Amino acid sequence: MACTSEGRRMPTPLCLIVLLVGLGFHTGAVGGAILRLENGQENGFTTLNHSMTLLQRMESLLMQANGSDVTLRVKTINTDEVKVIQAHTLVLTLQSDVFEDMLDNHNSSVLVLREPQDCAAVFDKFIRYLYCGDISLRLDQAIPLHKLASKYHVWSLQQGLTRYMTQHLSSDSPTGHVVGWYQYALQINDVSLRDSCLRYLSWNLSSVLQSKEWASISDELLLSLLQRSDLILQSELVLYDALENWIEQNQPASVTVENALRSIRYGMIPPQHLFRMQKQSTLMIKYYESIRDLLFLAFQFHAASPIQLAKYFDVNCSIFTPRNYLSQSWGAPWVINNPTRDDRSFSFQTQMGPSGHDSTKRVTWNALFSPRWLPLSVRSGYSTEPNSMQSTRTEHGRPRIIVTPATSSPDFAGVSFQKTVIVTAKQQGKMVVRHVYNFHQSTEESGDFLEDADLQRRGSEYLIDNSLFLHVIVKPLYHSLIVAKK
Repeated sequence: MACTSEGRRMPTPLCLIVLLVGLGFHTGAVGGAILRLENGQENGFTTLNHSMTLLQRMESLLMQANGSDVTLRVKTINTDEVKVIQAHTLVLTLQSDVFEDMLDNHNSSVLVLREPQDCAAVFDKFIRYLYCGDISLRLDQAIPLHKLASKYHVWSLQQGLTRYMTQHLSSDSPTGHVVGWYQYALQINDVSLRDSCLRYLSWNLSSVLQSKEWASISDELLLSLLQRSDLILQSELVLYDALENWIEQNQPASVTVENALRSIRYGMIPPQHLFRMQKQSTLMIKYYESIRDLLFLAFQFHAASPIQLAKYFDVNCSIFTPRNYLSQSWGAPWVINNPTRDDRSFSFQTQMGPSGHDSTKRVTWNALFSPRWLPLSVRSGYSTEPNSMQSTRTEHGRPRIIVTPATSSPDFAGVSFQKTVIVTAKQQGKMVVRHVYNFHQSTEESGDFLEDADLQRRGSEYLIDNSLFLHVIVKPLYHSLIVAKK
């Protein structure tokens, strides 16, 4: 590799000397430098750390163009806009093998680069990162910077920006940014970022439905979301209303509308609302023939007991599978103040099931929480005192939560109950769902509940004002019923 000077190539060692002169290195003490002494534990060594001064000089080197040997002319595609940056071959080639190949095969001291408008706008930030190793950015600059990092093989920046996007999904922006990041992740086949965005949208769908971002969701993303059972929202009826609004604003193709409408779980909507929708929803009236069979099945589901229905129909399908509904028919919120203090318990009621046949039946549930919990085999029963239980804690235990029915009932025959615990926390000053724990249908508790949470630390990211915010949901599942006749 060689550097260039006035159109001629200069050996790398000489280039390094030019760079060092540009940095202002000289013998003697570094004036104004912050000296940090670290006493070594071995052989009495002491470290003199002037790294911050070096970074400051690197930034000054870029800003003042001292010893610059290459000029970057960044042209914005389809415009006359040109951004000129004085740089140093050694820095560019040390940080990017793409720049190294460009400069090795380039005899001029001027390097012309062509970038789309969003990338050209942040190119100076990108170059500064090559010199200083840090970068400040806004939410809308994450994608163009990631594009540049990927194009020029600056892998540390690329990975850092992926982490930035994953950690800032909940940040506020005027029109939303998660949908855009999801679409970008699809384009570059970044599975981790794609799944993080999809999980955030699914778990926080209640707030997404009320934001401007909902209207920007693509056909593909809409259908992906509607297929999921882990959506967290108030009710299936709310989802239908939001879908109706999305269709009105986006005017998608008829095939998209039909597929979306067939993804609504009509069995989870009470029959009185289904009757109203058939008469008042212009969308349902228009596409009634496309979903007639699903509505008929939903009404049959509401009219008969699940066991009776299972004798004639396959109930192992999505129309009979609840999502994570926040309405009081499905569960209850639970705020635990000072969660590390002692064991807690509370009771709540849910409907027996979503079927209209079971709409008047209620099940009482007992939820128990302990910050340090013993194994199931040595656990004691409930305390007779309200909101507490007999101590079963150990100093080496982990947080545990169990949810059990207060009584058994013949109505439970053929029905298994899945318990879901939603943990809400604050991120970037906004209430978001941080984690969702699903209990296996045959167990009482979630074994990995809060296993990574440090509840002892007052500033724990799982706590809000030193309180743990939970929402417990119980979902009846019918796939364990009698196999339907073919």
